[in-house]
Amino acid sequence: MSKSIVVGSTLAVLGLGGLAFGAWQIQDQPDQPRYAEIVNVQQITRTVETPREVCEDVQVQQPVQQQSQPQARSSDPNKLLGSAAGAVVGGLLGNQVGGGSGKKIATAAGAIGGALAGREVQERVENRQRAQAAGQSQPQTRTVTREECRTVVDTHQESEGYEVSWRDDAGVHTTRREQKPEGDHVRLKEGSPVWSETRQGTQDV
Repeated sequence: MSKSIVVGSTLAVLGLGGLAFGAWQIQDQPDQPRYAEIVNVQQITRTVETPREVCEDVQVQQPVQQQSQPQARSSDPNKLLGSAAGAVVGGLLGNQVGGGSGKKIATAAGAIGGALAGREVQERVENRQRAQAAGQSQPQTRTVTREECRTVVDTHQESEGYEVSWRDDAGVHTTRREQKPEGDHVRLKEGSPVWSETRQGTQDV
């Protein structure tokens, strides 16, 4: 038998033995835990609005209610002064017109017309004086403090959980959880993440 055949047979036997030993080691050792990488964690929040009432004291101007004063009465309600003055002036003017009995008629007519005109003039003057007196009386105000209330709304954010994305051999998956994962890898069990078993660090799935 040649030396090369003996060496070849020996190597073959050793190779088969190594394969058998390796297969025995694989069957004898338990499966190593597999982890998936957590690729994104997004917090979910909602806006909560809480209304409340706010009251404060403010100063405002308030008109003072005044008692109505009686309207001033005229010292000459019958307008005798104006009538008399108008009659005198009208009579003088009428006396200068015509002659004889015509002058008397003109004087009487002038006195009557003058009396009416004088009465009208006196009434207008008195009305003007009353209007000026009323305009000079300005309304009075006072400063008072009163409470004013309004409703304001306070807003704040509340967490509703987290959207967690993780990646395995099949791709990227997203699930919703109440708690934020503590690590960046999560253990897989039969293809599903076990969120109670997370770890820090990189490891292939």
